[in-house]
Amino acid sequence: MFLTSEELEQLTGYQKVSAQARWLTREHLPFVRGGDGKLKVLRQVIEQRLGLKPQPKREPQMRLSRT
Repeated sequence: MFLTSEELEQLTGYQKVSAQARWLTREHLPFVRGGDGKLKVLRQVIEQRLGLKPQPKREPQMRLSRT
């Protein structure tokens, strides 16, 4: 669901949360700051930006039988 701290560091090139926030803001990538002070970035947002198609959701199918 969210990028790990390591992935966020690799994406932004920064270790400090404040620098990561500045980079994400400049790149127009949405994020929130969690209660622990760490940034939360949705993995799906990054994948879409990189041109990856989201995995189709598998939903249950209702099968009605005729009797």
